[in-house]
Amino acid sequence: MTQRPERADALRNREAVLAAADALFASSSSPHGVSMDDIATAAGVGKGTLFRRFGDRAGLIGAVIASRLEPLKRDVLEARDTTGSAPRQRVLDLLDASLRFKIENRNLMSAAEDAGISSPYRAGHYGWWHEMLRAELDCVPTVHDPDFTAHALLAALRADLVAHLIDERKMTPEGLRSSLAAYVDNALGGGRERPGTQD
Repeated sequence: MTQRPERADALRNREAVLAAADALFASSSSPHGVSMDDIATAAGVGKGTLFRRFGDRAGLIGAVIASRLEPLKRDVLEARDTTGSAPRQRVLDLLDASLRFKIENRNLMSAAEDAGISSPYRAGHYGWWHEMLRAELDCVPTVHDPDFTAHALLAALRADLVAHLIDERKMTPEGLRSSLAAYVDNALGGGRERPGTQD
């Protein structure tokens, strides 16, 4: 059965809700304090529209995160296709882009966890990051298991860990990015190639 295209008014409402939610979360010192009522009022729609369109608060926050990620995904894909950098550098660039997003959006990502999105592995964007990273790691001869290594490296970028290091341990964003770069270099194994590879 062919899915019917979204009605123009429904699409406008969706975009208005996402824009309102994004603005409210960005301006609030604590996204936990932004209510569905606040978002509905700012978007000029009834609260019932939010629940029908997004299901619940977790669904709405997930949609806001996805909308914020879209331009970053485009930038990542463009950089991959145009820079011509080595695979190890592309791995670091991917992880650095993800880390910068987590730093800039750590309150929103924490609100997602508070709203019930407890496992990052269930988020749609996690699969995208993992596949992109796994593909680059497959080109690095020192990596023995690209699939597992991609999961392990992404685990170092969990939103709750990033928030803890920045807000509780008072690491600077620059210091965290530098530590990540050193960690990635170590995790990629220096000059030790995986069995069966040749120069």
